[in-house]
This record gives sequence, C-alpha cells and structure tokens, in this order.
Amino acid sequence: MADFPISALRSVELGTPDLSASIDFYTRVWGLEVVAEAGDKVFLAATGDDFHVLELKRSDRPELRKITFRVRSADDLNSLFSKTVAAGCVVLREPGEADAPSGGERFVIREPQGSVLEFVHGDRRRQGAIVANRPYRLAHVNINTAEIEALCAFYRDVLGFRLTDRSKLMAFLCCNVDHHAVVLAEASANGLNHVAFLMPNLESVMRGSGQVIDQGFPIGWGVGRHGPGDNVFAYFVDPTGVVIEYTAEVLQVDDSYRVRGPEEWVWPPGRTDHWGIAPPKSDACKKAQISIGFFGD
Repeated sequence: MADFPISALRSVELGTPDLSASIDFYTRVWGLEVVAEAGDKVFLAATGDDFHVLELKRSDRPELRKITFRVRSADDLNSLFSKTVAAGCVVLREPGEADAPSGGERFVIREPQGSVLEFVHGDRRRQGAIVANRPYRLAHVNINTAEIEALCAFYRDVLGFRLTDRSKLMAFLCCNVDHHAVVLAEASANGLNHVAFLMPNLESVMRGSGQVIDQGFPIGWGVGRHGPGDNVFAYFVDPTGVVIEYTAEVLQVDDSYRVRGPEEWVWPPGRTDHWGIAPPKSDACKKAQISIGFFGD
C-alpha cells in the first residue's frame, strides 16, 4: 500500500450558535457521547477507539473550525509541518503539545484556500467497540472548493494523499485503505459540504436513520449507494444547518486500484447512485451543502 504520512481522519471541530442544542442533537439523536469539556469546547466520541471525533464550540454562526488528521509518526509530523510551511500555509500553532484532552503532539495551519487543518501524533485512544446503529468513527469530510485542481494537488503533493477517483464535480482522496477520507467538491465558494460518520453496516445506517427521523429530522438524501467508494449513504441536516451523513461499507482499496475519471462515472438519466431508489436530494440539504463557511473566512 502507498506510504501515507497521514494515517486517518481523526475529528472535526464545528462552530455552533446554539451549543446546548448541538450537544443535545449529537448525543440524543446522532449517537455520540460527551467525553470531555475543556474551556469553551465540548468533545464528543463515537464508539470506536478515537478519544473524540467531534469538537463543538459556540460561535456566531455555524462554521467548520478545524479538520484534524492523525499522523503516523513524530518524524512525519515534523516533515508535514515543513512541507505545509513551504507550500504557503499560514501557521496558527507551531509543533508542540496539544491542548485538547486527547493530548499528543500537534501543529495547526490554514491551507491556501482557507480551511484550518490540525495534525496530531501520539493522541490518546479509547477502548473502542462496535455498537449497532451508532457511529463508530468519522468516515470522510467533504470540502467545497472554487479551485478543485489546486486543492487536490495540495492534498496529494503536500499532505501525501492519493487520488482514488475523479467524477465530474468531485475528487476522492485516500490516506489509508478506505477509498476516501477527504472529498473535494467543485463549488462557487470554499466551505464545508458535509461530514460523514461511519456506521457498522448497512443495517445500522437504516435503523440509525429511522431513529433520526423519529426525532423529527428528515432524510435530506438517501438511503442510497454512492458510485465512487461504493458506500451506503443517508444525509441529514443538523439543527444549525450542517449536513451530516451516516455511511457504511466503504470500499477498501490498495495500490492496484485503478483511478476512474468523469467519463466513467456517468449515471443513466434521473439516477444519482447505484440503486436509483432514493428520492431527489431535498432543497434544504442542497442549500445547506453550500452554506457553511470556514472559521476566519
């Protein structure tokens, strides 16, 4: 398998104008649990071995404040820092001890198109367990970009990701055997498209989605099966307008996987996924996917 300096997508930090409502949703409805509070942040875990997968912080508007990647080694952490600085990234925090309860060593930068990225090594882990109908870990983050080729090159050439597929509007990038950990979507403005949480299996996507619907949150798109990545999906919009996804059965890839281009990812008229049974994406979901900006933009 390719030699990736980044081993996984670890967590995301979201800003929310209603912290208590967001905590209630992500615990009572979405299936996460609060594991720590530090300063003005709340840290929530899935059922896997990551200490946390979501940080929530009160802000004036809903926003993507940070994406955190776990790095393979201390040497890789130092190498990545040098490469990001050379690529013109703004340094927000120099390499040093992380201030989150998960600990470890970290640095934080803002990449040229505006998203804040954190890289950590040696962070704390939990004793994870697969629990039916609840998220196990993060699966991927989807970023809107007005310059997709430039951002794709940054993830490949600077951060060491590998392109796995390229559809008409999206680039899929991996940093381990999962088909993608980062997806880049062509858009008129930079920002967050959605955050995907990995469920144990298809049954958990279905039952978990039913539980979210029971709490008054309709499916924005799905349930269906994507083309690139072959993963099952169900999209929702959280109370502040952030699009989130339950997903499962993500395609596992190795060095033999052949990258397919836009001409190969073409659906029959009226179809947007393998199954072709999901209703069209809701207007609320489509609007939300282009409405969340980056912290500081």
